[in-house]
Amino acid sequence: MSAYLLLKTLHILSSVVLVGTGFGSAFYLFCANRSRSVAAQAVVVRYVVLADWMFTTPAGFIQPITGFALMAMAGFSWNTPWILWSLLLYVLAGACWLPVLWLQLQMRKLAEQAVRTGAALPAAYWRYAKWWEALGYPAFAAMVVIYFLMVTKPTFGQ
Repeated sequence: MSAYLLLKTLHILSSVVLVGTGFGSAFYLFCANRSRSVAAQAVVVRYVVLADWMFTTPAGFIQPITGFALMAMAGFSWNTPWILWSLLLYVLAGACWLPVLWLQLQMRKLAEQAVRTGAALPAAYWRYAKWWEALGYPAFAAMVVIYFLMVTKPTFGQ
């Protein structure tokens, strides 16, 4: 197998891990939050944080490394429109994701404290959850558009 095909495979697999883990963990926390079960929320947010550290973060670093290497090997330039749009959208997704990491850590701490004390989740948890969810929508939409751009490599009228 050529180096290009090996990198392309790694790029595709890491994109699946990045988006799949992000979407899957978001779905479970979204559902756990609507259950209003403090115990379920505590367990799910703990595993969402773990999944981000184990899967999403490494994939998030692998994506640009393999993408830049593939771009160079395939002879694409930085001013290729679909590449520029992909990079801008990736930065947007990352700008949404970084605060989400902090929000998840805060939510985990509050949920675990509520379970230990038998209390209801505090208002801060719900504020963090609203921001967590609000930031997730543009990040996910950006990643879907990036998939489209990577697959179709549109010329934008050139």
